[in-house]
Amino acid sequence: MDNEQQKLQLLQAWVRLSAILKSSRITNGLQYNESIVMLLLYERYAADGIGMVSMKEIASRTNMLKSLVNRTINSLEGKGLVARCNGETDKRVIYVRCIHEKLDVFMDVHNSSLEIAQKIIDIIGAEDADAFIRIVDKITAAGYTL
Repeated sequence: MDNEQQKLQLLQAWVRLSAILKSSRITNGLQYNESIVMLLLYERYAADGIGMVSMKEIASRTNMLKSLVNRTINSLEGKGLVARCNGETDKRVIYVRCIHEKLDVFMDVHNSSLEIAQKIIDIIGAEDADAFIRIVDKITAAGYTL
């Protein structure tokens, strides 16, 4: 396959996968950006039992503009899922932490997303799922942003 054909097929595959994920409502119950931020906070919570991430890190890891991060955090605060707090060492740094008592709201969405991920694994198999993860990790490690 020549390079031009491969580029076109990659783009078409990307669009098809995006359409499938969008129609599956992988973030059902939360807005997409809310779900992304909550996943990041939950990842930290699972690691340290606190789940606190700086606003700067959220913007960096999600590739969202700071203004969008702020709007997303405002929305999540309104739902009672997160709270802002100042850093202990540097009071200028603003952190966001998940509200532990409200994690069940996110977990409902998260578990639905995991069910969709399992369906994808069932279709492509564990080996191809591992290859897909490696490919996505390679792209993100290269610092590629759209």
